[in-house]
Amino acid sequence: QVQLVESGGGLVQAGESLRLSCVVSGSIFRFNNVDWYRQVPGNQRERIAAITSSGSTNYADFAKGRFIISRDNAKNTTYLQIVSLKPEDTADYYCNLPWVTYYGDDSRPRTAHDVWGQGTQVTVSS
Repeated sequence: QVQLVESGGGLVQAGESLRLSCVVSGSIFRFNNVDWYRQVPGNQRERIAAITSSGSTNYADFAKGRFIISRDNAKNTTYLQIVSLKPEDTADYYCNLPWVTYYGDDSRPRTAHDVWGQGTQVTVSS
């Protein structure tokens, strides 16, 4: 069992900042990368940033400078800070585990790919 829960979204004015959270829970064996995506309804989901278990980060070009990904392994939480929000940042924000090994009902490790949370909405008004 693997669960991802995003939180921290809301309605903000342009220029303000938010920090989104992604909590991973369940009978986790191990996972490395955590990715953040965003999606406007009807549009293609786009990757924002990725972070490894050791803290190495990778950002999409559009995200460099205003988006900061971080994680607290002790809390199984990954964060996405968005600075100086713009109206075009309005979207649903998701976290994703590209790969995770967890304990199944038989207590033996199993692997899942592309595990998604339900997302958190960010709405930026001008």
